[in-house]
Amino acid sequence: MKAFILERYGKQRALKLAELPTPALRDDEVLVEVHAAGVNLLDAKIRDGEFKLILPYRMPLVLGHDVAGVVVKVGPRVRQFKPGDEVYARTDDFRIGTFAEFVPVKEASLALKPQGLTMEEAASIPLVGLTAWQALVEKASLKKGQKVFIQAGSGGVGTFAIQLAKHLGATVATTTSAANIALVKRLGADVVVDYRTQDFEDVLREQDVVLNSQDGKTLEKSLRVLKAGGKLISISGPPDPEFGRDIAAPGFVKLVMRLLSFGVRRRAKARGIGYAFLFMKADGSQLQQITRLIEAGAIRPVIDKVFPFAATNDAIAHVVSGRAKGKVVIKLK
Repeated sequence: MKAFILERYGKQRALKLAELPTPALRDDEVLVEVHAAGVNLLDAKIRDGEFKLILPYRMPLVLGHDVAGVVVKVGPRVRQFKPGDEVYARTDDFRIGTFAEFVPVKEASLALKPQGLTMEEAASIPLVGLTAWQALVEKASLKKGQKVFIQAGSGGVGTFAIQLAKHLGATVATTTSAANIALVKRLGADVVVDYRTQDFEDVLREQDVVLNSQDGKTLEKSLRVLKAGGKLISISGPPDPEFGRDIAAPGFVKLVMRLLSFGVRRRAKARGIGYAFLFMKADGSQLQQITRLIEAGAIRPVIDKVFPFAATNDAIAHVVSGRAKGKVVIKLK
């Protein structure tokens, strides 16, 4: 099969088109013919070596976490899927590889593709959808009437999280540039801060939940817009001790995580705020719940651009540029 491979870690290192054997299938896995693959900042960060401690991958590595495609083969323990099914998923850590013609996916991580969506639209959903779900539903327990601040509202996670928060009945605040204000309002944002001319700290008060996706400076300011008892959930770090336990990290890695997050955890505790780091996990049952919301019209995909498979490196560069409104997708079929 054709695949784009990373031969070794390196900042902005180009992936190389190569011919690889079709991946071997484990008993609880489904082999998916990839029709479309979502591109995420996570792919670039892994390429650049930023997650070497957390995710020590072997080289050469096929990147890509989001897939939409058709089942071509199932393992002997698979019961829910059969060849011919149209499916989508966020592949599991250490089994990523959707920038290829075929990818194996654990049955537990897979869901049937939402009806009415194209393969490209479906491929744009899993990672950002599950990130938003695990942040707002699982960790924050966001409820009707609460106030939530979702940073970078026109990005991949932001465009999905705004819609999910609105569906849950929250009042939604977000940041974006003037060019994207109409987009985020259409998605359901109630309060929009133009980050180029305004400081969100001057506008927002008494938030129940903040979904942080930006840098350390933004994380610190986020503490100050939360009410006592509020929750700060960060998908951009620093990782906390609970995450170290969840991934069964080695002792020295757990220590590094504890030290990295010590300052923000201490300041959050002093303000009566809960801090949590989220590194989303593949989850087919949660994806099924997201499917229901999409089919009901509560959430719609937001795609910035679709690239051909041959332009995979260009697609990653476009994501890294930070200019994409919504998701970037690679089309294989």
